[in-house]
Amino acid sequence: MNRITNLFQQKTHNILSIYFCAGYPILDNTIDVIRTLEQQGIDMIEIGIPFSDPMADGEVIQEAASQALRNGMTLRYLFNQLKNIRKDVHIPLILMGYLNPIMQYGFEHFCQSCKECGIDGMIIPDLPFKDYMEEYRSIANQYNLHIIMLITPETNTQRIYEIDNHTKGFIYMVSSAAITGVQKDFNKQKQAYFIIRKTKCSGVSEQNVPFLKTKCTSVNLFLFPTNPTKKHRKNLLLRCFFIASLFGYLAKNH
Repeated sequence: MNRITNLFQQKTHNILSIYFCAGYPILDNTIDVIRTLEQQGIDMIEIGIPFSDPMADGEVIQEAASQALRNGMTLRYLFNQLKNIRKDVHIPLILMGYLNPIMQYGFEHFCQSCKECGIDGMIIPDLPFKDYMEEYRSIANQYNLHIIMLITPETNTQRIYEIDNHTKGFIYMVSSAAITGVQKDFNKQKQAYFIIRKTKCSGVSEQNVPFLKTKCTSVNLFLFPTNPTKKHRKNLLLRCFFIASLFGYLAKNH
C-alpha cells in the first residue's frame, strides 16, 4: 500500500506535514533534514524541487530555491541523495515542484527514480488537471505514485468531486489565490471557505467539522484525503498543513 494512503487510514487527526526545499541552505543536508523531521514526530514530508522561476511562490521560497540552485541542486543530484533514504525513514515522502524540470528529466524517468528511492507521490502545482488525466495519471499509477492535485477558493464543487474521483492520497487545499508566504492572519473569510468546502464535499454539518483555529502565521494550506467511494465522504477530515515555518526559521538564521 502507498504510504500516503496508509497514513490517512491509520491516523485520523492532527496529521502534520512539513515542506522544505532540497539543497537549502546547504546542498548536502537533505537526508539530515528528513531524518530530523521524522524523529521530531512529523507525519509526512514534502521535499521541494528548486526551480529558477517559481511563479506561485513568495519571497521566502523563491530565495530558498535560488540558493539551492546556486548550491548545485538538480533533480538528478536529489535522487542520488535519496537512493538509500528508505533504510531508516518510514514516513511518506512527496516531491513538490514545477512541471518544467520534471519534463526536462522525463516524466516516466522521473516516476522510475521516485519508485527506486521510495517516494510516495508528487505535487506539481502547474500541472493542469486535463493533462494529468490524459497524459500523466496512467504512468504514475504504474509506479504506485500519487499525483496530488490542488484546489483553490475559485474551484467549484463539481470540479472538486471530479478531482476526488480521479486522484489518490489527498487534495491540496490552497487557502487563497495568492503566492505562498507568511500571512498576517487566518481571518474569518478563510475559515469560512474551509468550512463551506468541507460541508459541501463531505455532507457533514458545520458543527461536525474538526477545525484547527490557530494564530500561527505560517499556516496557509489545508489538505484532506481523497476517497473515490461516496459513502466514505463523510469521514473526510481537514488537515492543517504547515509549510513556511521551516523556511521562515532558516531564512532568519542562515
